[in-house]
Amino acid sequence: MPHLPLPPAYCPRCGTSLPAAAPGARPACRRGHYTWYADPKLAVGVVPVRNGEILLVRRNHEPAYGRWAFPSGFVDAGEVVEEAARREVREETGVEVELDALLGVYSEPDEQVVFVAYAGTIVAGEAVAGDEAIEVAFFDPEALPDLPFPHDQRVIEAWRAHRARR
Repeated sequence: MPHLPLPPAYCPRCGTSLPAAAPGARPACRRGHYTWYADPKLAVGVVPVRNGEILLVRRNHEPAYGRWAFPSGFVDAGEVVEEAARREVREETGVEVELDALLGVYSEPDEQVVFVAYAGTIVAGEAVAGDEAIEVAFFDPEALPDLPFPHDQRVIEAWRAHRARR
Protein backbone atom coordinates (compact mmCIF):
# COMPACT_ATOMS: atom_id res chain seq x y z
CA MET A 1 0.00 0.00 0.00
CA PRO A 2 1.52 3.39 -0.99
CA HIS A 3 2.25 5.87 1.78
CA LEU A 4 2.08 9.01 -0.32
CA PRO A 5 0.17 12.10 0.81
CA LEU A 6 -3.10 13.08 -0.80
CA PRO A 7 -3.48 16.48 -2.46
CA PRO A 8 -5.61 19.14 -0.79
CA ALA A 9 -9.21 19.53 -1.89
CA TYR A 10 -8.88 23.32 -2.29
CA CYS A 11 -6.30 25.78 -3.56
CA PRO A 12 -4.47 27.21 -0.50
CA ARG A 13 -4.21 30.61 -2.24
CA CYS A 14 -7.71 31.29 -3.56
CA GLY A 15 -9.92 28.58 -2.03
CA THR A 16 -11.33 27.15 -5.25
CA SER A 17 -11.64 23.38 -5.42
CA LEU A 18 -8.77 21.54 -7.06
CA PRO A 19 -9.98 19.33 -9.89
CA ALA A 20 -8.90 15.70 -9.97
CA ALA A 21 -5.76 15.33 -12.05
CA ALA A 22 -5.28 12.90 -14.89
CA PRO A 23 -3.04 9.91 -14.09
CA GLY A 24 0.57 11.07 -13.89
CA ALA A 25 -0.42 14.76 -13.74
CA ARG A 26 -0.32 17.12 -10.76
CA PRO A 27 -3.50 18.68 -9.37
CA ALA A 28 -3.55 22.40 -10.16
CA CYS A 29 -5.76 25.38 -9.45
CA ARG A 30 -8.01 26.26 -12.40
CA ARG A 31 -7.04 29.90 -11.86
CA GLY A 32 -3.32 29.13 -12.04
CA HIS A 33 -2.54 30.03 -8.42
CA TYR A 34 -1.17 26.68 -7.26
CA THR A 35 0.15 23.31 -8.37
CA TRP A 36 0.41 20.50 -5.82
CA TYR A 37 3.58 18.38 -5.56
CA ALA A 38 3.90 15.25 -3.43
CA ASP A 39 7.28 16.33 -2.05
CA PRO A 40 9.40 13.75 -0.24
CA LYS A 41 10.19 13.91 3.47
CA LEU A 42 13.89 13.74 4.33
CA ALA A 43 14.91 11.62 7.30
CA VAL A 44 18.38 10.99 8.71
CA GLY A 45 19.83 8.21 10.78
CA VAL A 46 23.17 7.33 12.27
CA VAL A 47 24.92 4.06 13.04
CA PRO A 48 26.63 5.31 16.23
CA VAL A 49 29.54 3.26 17.54
CA ARG A 50 31.48 3.14 20.79
CA ASN A 51 34.14 0.49 21.47
CA GLY A 52 33.08 -1.44 18.40
CA GLU A 53 29.43 -1.74 19.43
CA ILE A 54 26.42 -0.12 17.75
CA LEU A 55 24.02 1.96 19.83
CA LEU A 56 20.35 1.35 18.99
CA VAL A 57 17.09 2.73 20.37
CA ARG A 58 13.89 0.84 21.11
CA ARG A 59 11.24 3.02 19.45
CA ASN A 60 8.35 4.40 21.51
CA HIS A 61 6.25 5.43 18.50
CA GLU A 62 4.98 4.13 15.21
CA PRO A 63 6.04 3.00 12.79
CA ALA A 64 7.85 0.06 14.38
CA TYR A 65 6.80 0.71 17.98
CA GLY A 66 8.94 -1.34 20.37
CA ARG A 67 11.48 -2.36 17.73
CA TRP A 68 15.21 -1.68 17.85
CA ALA A 69 16.38 0.87 15.27
CA PHE A 70 19.07 3.39 14.47
CA PRO A 71 18.65 6.81 16.09
CA SER A 72 16.82 8.70 13.36
CA GLY A 73 14.24 11.31 12.50
CA PHE A 74 13.12 14.01 10.12
CA VAL A 75 15.19 16.96 8.97
CA ASP A 76 13.53 20.28 9.82
CA ALA A 77 13.04 22.87 7.08
CA GLY A 78 16.20 24.98 6.85
CA GLU A 79 18.26 22.55 8.93
CA VAL A 80 21.60 21.27 7.67
CA VAL A 81 21.30 17.51 7.12
CA GLU A 82 24.42 16.63 9.12
CA GLU A 83 23.27 18.79 12.02
CA ALA A 84 19.90 17.02 11.95
CA ALA A 85 21.68 13.65 12.16
CA ARG A 86 23.70 14.73 15.21
CA ARG A 87 20.58 16.29 16.80
CA GLU A 88 18.53 13.12 16.39
CA VAL A 89 21.24 11.00 18.04
CA ARG A 90 21.53 13.49 20.91
CA GLU A 91 17.74 13.72 21.43
CA GLU A 92 17.15 9.98 21.35
CA THR A 93 20.25 8.69 23.17
CA GLY A 94 21.91 11.53 25.11
CA VAL A 95 25.26 11.06 23.33
CA GLU A 96 27.19 13.27 20.94
CA VAL A 97 28.50 11.81 17.70
CA GLU A 98 31.08 12.74 15.14
CA LEU A 99 29.87 11.81 11.68
CA ASP A 100 32.49 9.65 9.97
CA ALA A 101 30.95 8.99 6.56
CA LEU A 102 27.82 9.14 4.48
CA LEU A 103 26.67 5.53 4.15
CA GLY A 104 23.99 6.13 1.56
CA VAL A 105 20.66 7.59 0.52
CA TYR A 106 17.77 5.13 0.52
CA SER A 107 14.27 5.26 -0.91
CA GLU A 108 11.52 2.79 -1.73
CA PRO A 109 8.89 2.84 -4.48
CA ASP A 110 5.66 4.58 -3.45
CA GLU A 111 7.13 5.81 -0.15
CA GLN A 112 7.39 9.48 0.74
CA VAL A 113 10.43 9.19 3.04
CA VAL A 114 13.99 9.42 1.71
CA PHE A 115 16.48 8.16 4.33
CA VAL A 116 20.06 9.45 4.59
CA ALA A 117 22.36 7.28 6.72
CA TYR A 118 25.68 8.14 8.32
CA ALA A 119 28.36 6.23 10.21
CA GLY A 120 29.17 7.92 13.50
CA THR A 121 31.54 7.67 16.42
CA ILE A 122 30.28 8.50 19.90
CA VAL A 123 32.53 11.22 21.29
CA ALA A 124 30.73 12.31 24.49
CA GLY A 125 27.88 11.54 26.83
CA GLU A 126 26.28 8.51 28.42
CA ALA A 127 23.59 6.58 26.56
CA VAL A 128 20.14 7.16 28.05
CA ALA A 129 16.72 6.87 26.44
CA GLY A 130 15.37 10.20 25.24
CA ASP A 131 11.76 11.22 24.63
CA GLU A 132 11.41 9.06 21.51
CA ALA A 133 12.92 5.87 22.93
CA ILE A 134 11.80 3.22 25.40
CA GLU A 135 15.40 2.23 26.01
CA VAL A 136 18.85 2.30 24.44
CA ALA A 137 21.45 -0.45 24.27
CA PHE A 138 24.76 -1.31 22.65
CA PHE A 139 24.93 -4.34 20.35
CA ASP A 140 27.73 -6.37 18.85
CA PRO A 141 27.58 -5.72 15.08
CA GLU A 142 27.42 -9.50 14.53
CA ALA A 143 24.47 -9.93 16.92
CA LEU A 144 22.08 -7.14 15.98
CA PRO A 145 18.37 -7.55 16.66
CA ASP A 146 15.98 -7.74 13.73
CA LEU A 147 15.78 -4.17 12.39
CA PRO A 148 12.38 -2.91 11.17
CA PHE A 149 12.83 -0.88 7.99
CA PRO A 150 13.44 -2.06 4.40
CA HIS A 151 16.69 -0.10 4.05
CA ASP A 152 18.21 -1.21 7.37
CA GLN A 153 20.08 -4.23 6.01
CA ARG A 154 21.61 -2.12 3.22
CA VAL A 155 22.65 0.49 5.80
CA ILE A 156 24.41 -2.18 7.88
CA GLU A 157 26.13 -3.56 4.76
CA ALA A 158 27.33 -0.05 3.87
CA TRP A 159 28.52 0.47 7.46
CA ARG A 160 30.48 -2.81 7.36
CA ALA A 161 32.07 -1.79 4.03
CA HIS A 162 32.99 1.59 5.56
CA ARG A 163 34.58 -0.06 8.59
CA ALA A 164 36.55 -2.46 6.36
CA ARG A 165 38.11 0.51 4.52
CA ARG A 166 39.34 2.15 7.74
